[in-house]
Amino acid sequence: MNIVTNFSLINYNTFGVDATANQFTSVSSIKELKKIISTNESKEKIFIGGGSNILITKKIEGLVIHLNIKGISSKKLDNNYSEVNIKAGENWNEAVKWCLKNNLGGIENLSLIPGNTGAAPIQNIGAYGVELKDVFTSCEVLDLKTNEISEFSKEDCQFEYRNSIFKKNRNYIILSVKLKLTNTNHKLKIDYGSINEKLVLLGIENPKIADIANVVTQIRKEKLPDPKKLGNSGSFFKNPIINKRQLEQLKINFCDIPNYKISEESYKIPAGWLIEKAGFKGKRIKDYGVHKNQALVLVNYGNATGKEILKFSLSIQKAIKFIFNIELELEVNII
Repeated sequence: MNIVTNFSLINYNTFGVDATANQFTSVSSIKELKKIISTNESKEKIFIGGGSNILITKKIEGLVIHLNIKGISSKKLDNNYSEVNIKAGENWNEAVKWCLKNNLGGIENLSLIPGNTGAAPIQNIGAYGVELKDVFTSCEVLDLKTNEISEFSKEDCQFEYRNSIFKKNRNYIILSVKLKLTNTNHKLKIDYGSINEKLVLLGIENPKIADIANVVTQIRKEKLPDPKKLGNSGSFFKNPIINKRQLEQLKINFCDIPNYKISEESYKIPAGWLIEKAGFKGKRIKDYGVHKNQALVLVNYGNATGKEILKFSLSIQKAIKFIFNIELELEVNII
């Protein structure tokens, strides 16, 4: 457990921002983690995993701790279900592949989401009609205030759309995640986005969980830039939820506005559509901008700073508010 000073985090955030940590260390066990915390009680601590959902806008004066705790295991609950335990440092997509290899279904729609498993409950990650909370049972959590470990149930986590208790209370550090997945009679979700359309094009009439994962992976690769080639954090903004009256008012000027009914009074609007309609899709300023294929994704073309990207995102929020009277919320975590 070496602590390195003046450490560049360029390889620890998918935006590829060259920010510096005053001190940095990586831990590969709970024992190491508890020791580093207890011996550095007075220092500000920032925890990172895959760095896929953060935008670093400054030099970090405290201690950055990289959670690199690995391991995946499963146990059969009954004829229909198995419980999978995934440690926080496991790459999420690799964990999905492990489950597919073991014929465990339920997270195939969440294929190719970047980042590590420890971040999944924080955001309540979701894609193509599936959210983590749909298969989540519990997670192991370290409380920084007490240095004690406890198990959080689904109710304890207070899951909402791209939100959870872990966004509200930064003293909770996720160490592992337990999921309840199907091992027979997989319940496939193919009616969201273009999954079914892709299956038809490929001539797949009776899809398996591996087919869904492959199709979702294809769709994501077509729409989203690879962070290894072009710095980004995936979806930068949340899809806003508006009420029925707001939607009816918007339809007066924007009759083609796409919307998804959540309840009798709530409708989700694609943030990407709003951003594209406002003229930002493909827009580039210096070394930062909006991706040409997906307006929901902000990108770093090379040497952009976190401050520049954040300032640009604020200008997008301002424009959406002016044009549509809708408040866009950030999905990424700002450091």
